[in-house]
Amino acid sequence: MAAPGLSGRDRIAVAGAAQDAVPLVREVWAEVGPAYRPFGRAELIDAVVRAVPGLEYGGPPFWWMETAQRPGAATRAQWLDGGAEAEAVPLFERYFPESYAQPGRPGVRRWAGVHGEAAAGERGLPAVAADAWSGAGCGFVAGVLTHPAARGRGLGVAVSRFVVDALVREFGRAALMVDVENGAAVAAYERVGMRRVPFRAASASPAA
Repeated sequence: MAAPGLSGRDRIAVAGAAQDAVPLVREVWAEVGPAYRPFGRAELIDAVVRAVPGLEYGGPPFWWMETAQRPGAATRAQWLDGGAEAEAVPLFERYFPESYAQPGRPGVRRWAGVHGEAAAGERGLPAVAADAWSGAGCGFVAGVLTHPAARGRGLGVAVSRFVVDALVREFGRAALMVDVENGAAVAAYERVGMRRVPFRAASASPAA
């Protein structure tokens, strides 16, 4: 599946057996062009990179995490209206500017948050998460962020649980991507019931 515009990086989702996927990726990638980046299970992308000329690894492995089980909605989180969503803008500007999912950006459908005290005497949104780039059969969680002063209080788990529960209810499955080295985030998503699968991405080599 070719997905234009996802997070500003066009992608080709790769699945299935290597003997079937590799020739299909070769054909599709030749048609859509080098701006598209194949991604999928790590062992499958290994086979694609070995077999498709002009492709190389597009970064380190990461975890694809997903669940088809509703974890139960967290009572502390809720969907945000436009005004409350705007409160998250400085949170991303200061602590997560590299996030693809941010308030006001295309592809983000809605934001959830936990209201409360982020730091001493500072009211606002200590934790947020987005429903972004969701589609038939899979809701996608992105932009999960907790104010550094509010970490350790279970707020990231609460807002993630809320969004995952809503997405599984609507789409039948919820998923997200997270860096392998982000152990705290991985543990939080596992508490929501998500399981991890090693994924990789490929991209055009400089000589391609």
